Amino acid sequence: MATPITAQLVKTLRDRTGAGMMECKAALTEAAGDLEEATTILRKRGLAQAARKAGRTTSQGVVGSYIHMGGKVGVLVEVNCESDFVARTEGFQALVKDVAMHIAAADPHYVRREDVSPEALEKEREIYRAQFADAGKPAAVVEKIVEGKLGSFYAQVVLLDQPYIREPAMTVAQLIADATAKVGENITVSRFARFKIGEGA
Repeated sequence: MATPITAQLVKTLRDRTGAGMMECKAALTEAAGDLEEATTILRKRGLAQAARKAGRTTSQGVVGSYIHMGGKVGVLVEVNCESDFVARTEGFQALVKDVAMHIAAADPHYVRREDVSPEALEKEREIYRAQFADAGKPAAVVEKIVEGKLGSFYAQVVLLDQPYIREPAMTVAQLIADATAKVGENITVSRFARFKIGEGA
């Protein structure tokens, strides 16, 4: 049985997703009043919107910082958007802080998959191939397994592929896509630096 779509339910969904009132009402109608399902519908639409905006230039933004563990770990991160207006909003500033905090905790080595050097990828492939050297599987099957395992490698070392520390069900890429949908501008992470006491360059 459908849940009645009350003003309070619409407000709850708006607070949770940042979407407009009419979008929230439409999503709740489509989901028969189910808040979780409506959230999923809005997030899927948001990801689609983010994909459409992905090619747009991001020449504005913020360099954010985060210091952790009493000054033992520090992060600088550059997050870009399309306008100075968005760069100065609370929501964007909060996103930059969240990304910096994630980097401090999760210690990624690269921003995106394309940043991983061919040498580093080949080294991982060799490790995975060695694990199956005595398995007696055909080479083509081993290569498929190796490529599948690279997904877990990316999730460990690539910022956008990592599960977001505050909500592991979503990746950092999804976090940024959600923010893109909310502000209506393309958002990208350009670069970051993570410093930890005692670790050299």
